[in-house]
Amino acid sequence: VGIMLATTVYAQQPAAAAKPAEPTGQDIALNNTKGNCLACHLLPGDAKAVTSANIAPPLIAMKARFPDKQKLRDQIWDATKINPMSAMPPFGKHQILTEQEIDKVTDYVHGL
Repeated sequence: VGIMLATTVYAQQPAAAAKPAEPTGQDIALNNTKGNCLACHLLPGDAKAVTSANIAPPLIAMKARFPDKQKLRDQIWDATKINPMSAMPPFGKHQILTEQEIDKVTDYVHGL
């Protein structure tokens, strides 16, 4: 009976709250309070990325354009290093995104 009671009490306890899922690179890139890539770029390879923006180059064939993924990451971290007149926000330099978020966005964009 003691074992049954303990089991019954345990079964009535609420389940631990599920930890929210970590945002993906796509989540961060499309979030208008984070990456906000859609403000300037078309992303034709992503059905979730609906925009008519044409301020910056479309994000297509990124592996061909950036065979060295580190150069793409550097561009996302601070585009003004390569082009001082760039309008692209320096996501790393100004701590708009964390290093982990930049890694995720880089992986996502590189796959487009």
